Parts: sequence; structure tokens; C-alpha cells
Amino acid sequence: MKLSQFKFDLPKELIAEYPSEHRDESRLMVVDVKKGTIEHKVFKDVVNYFDEGDVMVLNNTKVFPARLFGNKEKTGAKIEVFLLRELNRESRLWDVLVDPARKIRIGNKLYFGEDDSLVAEVIDNTTSRGRTLRFLFDGSYEEFRETLMSLGNTPLPKYIHREVQPEDEARYQTIYAEKEGAVAAPTAGLHFSRELLKRLELKGIDFAKLTLHVGLGTFRTVEVEDLTKHKMDSEQVEIEQECCDAVNSAKKRKKRICAVGTTSMRAMETSFSTDSELKPFYGWTNKFIFPPYDFSVADSMITNFHIPESTLLMMISAFGGYDLIMEAYQLAIKEKYRFYSYGDAMLILR
Repeated sequence: MKLSQFKFDLPKELIAEYPSEHRDESRLMVVDVKKGTIEHKVFKDVVNYFDEGDVMVLNNTKVFPARLFGNKEKTGAKIEVFLLRELNRESRLWDVLVDPARKIRIGNKLYFGEDDSLVAEVIDNTTSRGRTLRFLFDGSYEEFRETLMSLGNTPLPKYIHREVQPEDEARYQTIYAEKEGAVAAPTAGLHFSRELLKRLELKGIDFAKLTLHVGLGTFRTVEVEDLTKHKMDSEQVEIEQECCDAVNSAKKRKKRICAVGTTSMRAMETSFSTDSELKPFYGWTNKFIFPPYDFSVADSMITNFHIPESTLLMMISAFGGYDLIMEAYQLAIKEKYRFYSYGDAMLILR
């Protein structure tokens, strides 16, 4: 398949700038692959599509306040730094993106906080936007982390053209987030409220948790027409035995396995073995899923509505079938569904 096959015109007004008033009351489009049908529901109706013993696989990664605003030494120019990942705990080294990138050189010092309580030095600039920073901090590692997190802001995606609001700190986070390390939320999970989780639990649905720390690679634009030439950035994954046991047991009993989000799907497909079992996994994945692809684990998935030409749209097209998913997207535009992180949801059943 080619990149151009995933192009469509998305009206700007359909990009959700704010979350729905209640997590579980966003809209839900239900796409049934076997029947070839498309239904329009509310997200909390998702409970009607699952039965006792079915398993929902949740990504319990937690978004940290990855966006810092600072000033460059001497000129005082405003600089935005987006923390990507910690490279070395002892040396306080971090991989970051900087904006505007052209103004930053190796050796430059950057100051953060009203009283310049945090200083960083640029020690490497290997890519056009990427840099490596060494934070200069005398206190303990715990004090450093506390300072860094207190200065950071919720990393709302760039296409949300507004200031971060206090409620974003809670709403741009799943209610089951546990393990800190993501720079973007696993957005399919944002639709789950405590009440909905309780209703699913009372119906006998089981939850299996894994961790994929979402990096910016998930959102990196595809710049090659031939999809086999695209390289995904690596993201860190942890799948524990408990998650594997829940999924493998349900599969043996012919129960439904639902991947909540493209991140849960990628993590499971990364660690599925040749003997058809989900295995524990601790490492990194750069798996890129696009049509045609044979899925090994889930037979349903919950996802948001994605950007044109994105790797996320390619994955769900592989899962739901290219023609049906593109038809569903045209219908979503016609019916004015909300797109992207704070947007509406889609349930794909196979």
C-alpha cells in the first residue's frame, strides 16, 4: 500500500480542542467487519458489545509533564523544550526536542523557572530538531525530578491551539495510568470513566494491563510513498506474566480480546510467539503495522479518529480492512465526529 492511499480532507473544525464534558459520553462509532456495518452510539454503550470472560487490554502508561518553557543564555530568547526520554540518570542527560531548533547550538545554556532554578547545557545536536541536554543540578536525583516535574507542563499535542488548562492535567491522562514515562496519552483509554470500568467489571469483563510508553514516534509523519521504507521510532514496552496469563486463558476459551488503543495492539503484536501465545516482554518496539497484516491476538479494538496519512490510520486499516475503514472515516466527517486525542472513539469488531 502507498502513503497517498491514506490521504483525506479533514475539516479543521472537526479537530477536538477540548475533551467531552464526561469521559464516557463521547460518541462511539461501531464498525463490524464481519457484517460490514457501521453504527453510531455513545461510548458508555461499549459495555453492550462484550460478555463475561472477555478481556480488555489497557496501556497503563502515565504521561509526565514533558513540556518546558525556558530562555536561552545571553539573548533571553524564549525556547520550548519537549522532554522525550531520560538517557542517563546519574548524569542528568535527556533526549529532547527544541523549538525553535535553529537557534540552539552545542554549548548553549538554557534557563528554566522564574528564578532560573534549573539550568541545562546543550551537549549534542544529532538531528534537525533533536538535542541532548545535560541538566546542571546539585541536589539529589529525587529533588531534581521534583524540580523538573514542577516546571513541566502537560504535553498537549501541537495541533491543539490553546493554552493548557488546569483540567488538562487530569483529562489528558487515563484514569488507570500507573507507570510514568509517556510524552503523549494513549488516547483510546481517555474515554473510560470509573463508573464505566465498574459496569464492565460487574458484567464479568477482565482487564489485562501492559505498558507502552508513548513517544513522539507514534505521531511522526510518514514521508515515503512506499510504506515498507518507513521506520518507526522505538518505544519502551513492558508486558508482565499476569497480562499474558489473562490474554492466553481468554484466547483458549474463545473469548473476545479487545486492544484498547493502537499502543496496546502494537505491544501485543510485538511479543506474540510462534506457538500462538502472548509472552512477557521487556524492551523496545519499532513495529510498524500496515495493510496487509495478520493480527495474532486481538479480535476487537477501541481507537480514536486519526490524522490523515498517519501510522495509526494505517494500523486500523490493516485491522478493519482498508475499504471499510476509509468508508467509516468519510461517514465520520459527514456526521461531524470529533478527531484526534480529545475526539470521539471507534470500536472495531472482527
